[in-house]
Amino acid sequence: MHYAQLQKPNNFRFLIGFEGEQLISFATGHYLEEVNTGFIVYIATNPHTRSKGIGSKTLAKMEELFIDDAIAAGHSSLNAIILETETEGLVHTKEEKDQCKKRNEFFKRNGFKKSQGISYLQPPLHNKDEPVQLNLFIKDLQNHEQDIKKIIFAIYKEKYYLVNKIDEEVLNNCLKKMELGQKLM
Repeated sequence: MHYAQLQKPNNFRFLIGFEGEQLISFATGHYLEEVNTGFIVYIATNPHTRSKGIGSKTLAKMEELFIDDAIAAGHSSLNAIILETETEGLVHTKEEKDQCKKRNEFFKRNGFKKSQGISYLQPPLHNKDEPVQLNLFIKDLQNHEQDIKKIIFAIYKEKYYLVNKIDEEVLNNCLKKMELGQKLM
């Protein structure tokens, strides 16, 4: 919370959906003003309410909140929304593979496209661990190609360096492995 107060207009979003007293959805996100992009960190729906449009409504509400953040930061609208999700190579069972495919199809149905050309790495949350190769999905709201490299740098700087406090050297090693050509700081 302290970070959000100091780093305005970057905002954190924490969204919880209820139906009556039942928790049906949850999402967190981070507005990245430097690239005018919303970064969905986490999204989940109650397994008992899946396939009823709750996930799509949650994504739409996060988009609405990110647009509010963009306007508050002085932009006319939001450029894009981005998120990380596991690759099929990370799953171990047929059920996990099926869920991974469903999740990827869900994001595609909601206007997200898998980023091509960069083998994206999520940095390790603990310095001694290895980075994790993930899919990076983007929803381009301005109908022009977003600079994925700049967005990755903003995610690394704002989320992983300033918020998660991951060591700069660890982050730079990940950026180097992704062949992005420059250091974080």
